[in-house]
Amino acid sequence: MVTKIQVIHAHDFLRATPEGRLDFEASRTLLVDLVAASAALGDHDVVLDTRDMQSAMSAGELWYLALELARHGGALGRKKAVLCPRARFENAEFFALCAQNRGLNVRAFTSYEEAVEWFAAKDADA
Repeated sequence: MVTKIQVIHAHDFLRATPEGRLDFEASRTLLVDLVAASAALGDHDVVLDTRDMQSAMSAGELWYLALELARHGGALGRKKAVLCPRARFENAEFFALCAQNRGLNVRAFTSYEEAVEWFAAKDADA
């Protein structure tokens, strides 16, 4: 089955302070802007690729980012895959769980191929 996939890289929506810490407010604003721009794409799935992300996010920051995604995430495609390195998989799973608790279809992956297979399995895990 053919699916449209939009890949959003961490550098597209995460910003750091000059000291190298996450600038949460700037990142939140960028994520909201990306979601709004994605509305025009129509029916699609999204990969949030955080593999190259340099700064770590706290549990609270992950929770608030999931909240923002849920507030505006209806325009951000059907399924959302968070792609991360194995070392940060627990953080990505926590983010996905927070988003799932708000009604979004989000899962964490360490492999792009696994995420695409999940997208392709429309009926099995919609």
